[in-house]
Amino acid sequence: MEKRELVIIGAGPAGLTAAIYGKRAGLDVLVLEKATPGGQINNTNEIENWPGTIHAGGMELAKKFREHAEHFKAEIRESIVEKIEIRNGTKIVVTDKNEVEADAIILSSGASFRKLGCKGEAEKIGAGVSFCAVCDGAFFQDEVIAVVGGGNVAVEEANYLTRFAKKVYIIHRRDEFRADKLAVEQALSNPKIQPIWNTVVESIDGDTFVEKITVRNVKNDNLQELAVAGVFIFVGTEPNVSYLGAKNSIVNQAENGWIITNEKMETSTEGIFAAGDMLDKSLRQVVTAAGDGATSAMSAHSYITEQLHIESLLFKPAHVYALITSSIDKAQVSLQVETEKYSRESGKKVSFIDGYKNKRILEKLGIKSLPALLEIKDGKLIRNIEPREIAAVKFFME
Repeated sequence: MEKRELVIIGAGPAGLTAAIYGKRAGLDVLVLEKATPGGQINNTNEIENWPGTIHAGGMELAKKFREHAEHFKAEIRESIVEKIEIRNGTKIVVTDKNEVEADAIILSSGASFRKLGCKGEAEKIGAGVSFCAVCDGAFFQDEVIAVVGGGNVAVEEANYLTRFAKKVYIIHRRDEFRADKLAVEQALSNPKIQPIWNTVVESIDGDTFVEKITVRNVKNDNLQELAVAGVFIFVGTEPNVSYLGAKNSIVNQAENGWIITNEKMETSTEGIFAAGDMLDKSLRQVVTAAGDGATSAMSAHSYITEQLHIESLLFKPAHVYALITSSIDKAQVSLQVETEKYSRESGKKVSFIDGYKNKRILEKLGIKSLPALLEIKDGKLIRNIEPREIAAVKFFME
């Protein structure tokens, strides 16, 4: 079976940034991507909010991300991830080509916008059809546009888009919005916004770019054409998590499958991290995805170099003593210094671990407070105490 230190699932901005940071940290990195590297930005004509680049095509920026990762020798492999398995504590990524054992995994497969499924929608993505007001709103200065949806995102983004467009239709299949009261009040009082109630989009039309839409009233089936330069679709997004199987079976997930992490991008499963648009968060942008990717890679590096090393110190030897202290507690640091001296003089080997930096190992061992002196045999904790002075350490070990 192929074995890699770090496997990254998804080659969007989060995954490719993670690859860059992982390789620069000295890890063996494999990136698995089922489609074209770059993720959703490949579908954007122009990006104006990537710091340091005033104008950049989405595909151009995606190409630069990939080139940057490959410059540091990250391997990017076209492959479909079918599932992740934990076999006897070992993380296995199962693809359509082979199985890969990984010391750590970063989930960065992104999210997909829910589509309307109407005629012309797919063809006009990036040419007038957008799923991101912050990304593309400025391109429609003094234009007439349509927003599709009736929830919080749709109504809030319609309000935002009036900064640029001279008129914004909100196409909604019901006769009232489902958004928060304040957002609705702002929209209905905005002279630039015109709701089109009880209506769905039948087609999006135009030669090269969007020129008009045809909408249908769901109550009387009457058709109407609206001349618009852009269509912003906000009917929801979905994380790309099908390879994780049943919800919460691999990592903890929020409503609709979004991945839950802490500030270090750690999931509920040790050694599995997540980054980018698939996270349970409010803002999904290229720049936030890149930040997540950098954080996840450095957390994975820390896990691989520290956690796995610590586990090998504790659980592989037949018999081991270990003192776990906090590096920010002066008394515990002094105890470690005294124990190191005792270890040298007595010939009794002791492994030393900083519990402040390695909280995962405390959870695994069930240690609630520090300092902790442990005796482990054949990978199992036999006994432990909470020594406050060197005399207790000596008594425990002798």
